Amino acid sequence: MAPKVLVSDKLSETAVQIFRDRGIDVDFMPDLGKDKDKLAAVIGQYDGLAIRSATKVTPTILEAATNLKVIARAGIGTDNIDKEAASKKGVIVMNTPFGNMITTAEHAIAMMFAVARQIPEASASTHAGKWEKSKFMGTELTNKTLGVIGAGNIGGIVCDRAHGLKMKVVAYDPYLGEEKADKMGVEKVELDELLARADFITLHVPLTDQTRNVLSRENLAKTKKGVRIINCARGGLVDEEALADLLKSGHVAGAAFDVFADEPAKENALFNLPNVVCTPHLGAATSEAQENVALQVAEQMSNYLLTGAVENALNMPSVTAEEAKVMGPWIKLADHLGSFTGQMTDEPIKAINILYDGVASEMNLAALNCSVIAGIMKRANPDVNMVSAPVVAKERGIKISTTNQDKSGTFDGYIKVTVVTDKRERSVAGTVFSDGKPRFIQIKGINIDAEVGAHMLYTTNEDVPGIIGTLGQTMGENGVNIANFTLGRAIAGGEAIALLYVDGQVPADARAKLAETGYFTQIKPLEFDVT
Repeated sequence: MAPKVLVSDKLSETAVQIFRDRGIDVDFMPDLGKDKDKLAAVIGQYDGLAIRSATKVTPTILEAATNLKVIARAGIGTDNIDKEAASKKGVIVMNTPFGNMITTAEHAIAMMFAVARQIPEASASTHAGKWEKSKFMGTELTNKTLGVIGAGNIGGIVCDRAHGLKMKVVAYDPYLGEEKADKMGVEKVELDELLARADFITLHVPLTDQTRNVLSRENLAKTKKGVRIINCARGGLVDEEALADLLKSGHVAGAAFDVFADEPAKENALFNLPNVVCTPHLGAATSEAQENVALQVAEQMSNYLLTGAVENALNMPSVTAEEAKVMGPWIKLADHLGSFTGQMTDEPIKAINILYDGVASEMNLAALNCSVIAGIMKRANPDVNMVSAPVVAKERGIKISTTNQDKSGTFDGYIKVTVVTDKRERSVAGTVFSDGKPRFIQIKGINIDAEVGAHMLYTTNEDVPGIIGTLGQTMGENGVNIANFTLGRAIAGGEAIALLYVDGQVPADARAKLAETGYFTQIKPLEFDVT
């Protein structure tokens, strides 16, 4: 029986025809996604679900999806899909990460022109029969300094276009290496310097805990007087209330926003202010981009349903069905090792070195590499996956190297990941025990044996008495239950580490109390996806 796919949002007829040409039974119901009850009633019939943003794939929908194997989103963002519920259900979630990069970058450039020359207001005034030529004095882009926050895929295209406009480009991106910055022709700076120098600021980062409110009231106050701010990335990156206040005071000369903290945005502090251009999340709204992502979705879903090939999956490694049975725990280990080094590394990464020992060296190393790299890069971009991670790393100028060796010690096999920056090298190693559970076995060359938990606390200290008691007492006083406690040291009296597996996030107050003791040189909360 041919696989059956439901298209519940608007997708091009060309994309729908791809399914039919590949021998897949497809039902095209572009308005069904807006009716969650009807969707829940029919979803059990389908092997695949192709969507855009209107369809909300909730746990209720997934519970009814008794035959569903894959969900594919025509676009990047998958906030409308409950990925955790999909993973538990065994449903693959795919997106199309590269289909709308140019379109979004061009929209940012268009918004920059619009706010520089007050085009929307001037157009409205002229349509109204006025001729207010002197009212709409603009500014040139040539020789102005553009500050780019986030120089990844879309930000990199904006930098390239800005060079064509003869702008000076400075970029703030903790994951942008100097060599890559030189190739891009941008000056890599810290955020405070960008704020002080930029005539225009454009944001091109995902919304994460690290980037949320990156242009806070405090940071907006550091900007150059007369700055113009463009946000075509994600709502929540800018304190909109604070920006409105600075626009009213005249400190900020203009703003152009395509995205807002609350969408659809019916009301907003930026609305109806002079020289503020607003559009309804049009970054990907071109016929070319919509066609590209639609065709990509159809090809990806068809490939998976007919051959088992997995592309751009957010919750499944790119391995064959045969490999998955053996490699599943090792792929999870690789992700944990990458996530550990990614969370521990704040400066730009120059290189990632991966050592495979014993049985690990005989596996699908391409998939394991992708899992390691994805684990590292997820801190900067939560949407990165095993397919896109190597591309993102390459674009950032990160060199990837692997070493294979025969069984060399106690374990039948292990993986060791080393991240190299300008300041240091950081390494972590792990293995998979016979119970199928990944374990950390070495950090910074210090041997340990630590189970991986969803919430962990990593500390470093001089090997002196009282550390165990201090950690235990502080966690207890702050209501944090310790599930597992692992210690290690290089030599007696030398550097020592502790890795605590705890039942919940360690509060900031608890970490502050540990810091006040003076015992610890590093205190770092860590989180891992153990589902």
